[in-house]
Amino acid sequence: MMNNNRLTFVALLLTAVFCFIPAAGAAPIETFQFDSPETERVFHKLSEELRCLVCQNQNIAESNADLAKDLRLEIYTMLKDGRSEEEIIDFMVQRYGDYVLYNPPMKPLTWLLWFGPIIIFAVGLVFVVYYLKAQSKMKQRQALSPEEIERIKSLHAEQKGKDK
Repeated sequence: MMNNNRLTFVALLLTAVFCFIPAAGAAPIETFQFDSPETERVFHKLSEELRCLVCQNQNIAESNADLAKDLRLEIYTMLKDGRSEEEIIDFMVQRYGDYVLYNPPMKPLTWLLWFGPIIIFAVGLVFVVYYLKAQSKMKQRQALSPEEIERIKSLHAEQKGKDK
């Protein structure tokens, strides 16, 4: 009985270990040495605010893409050189465009980013309303008048009479 409990315990332990192995490799692991906690805070803040241009739906803090690794190293180097948070953001925007920011500024070049989803929704809504109206008109056109219904009934009765 004791041997069976140990075997069950080992099996559960191995299952737990194998379940968490993929999670260990999912997060990027880098060791940067910072001069102050403030510099480290700025590094993490910038890493979370900048979009990975390869993954497009992850920030560079979460991404394992080579470009994200390079961008994290670039941020670290710029912070070591004494650059401010605004200078780093300006550099990234100048190099990669406003798309690198999760919250791009409101300007004519980014209007499509800001208003695109609303425009697409409005166009889709207009299309749906138009389609539903067209379907309603089609059903009205297909509705039979009382005279047509009587004509069908008489034809049906004639057909029944011929079949007998």
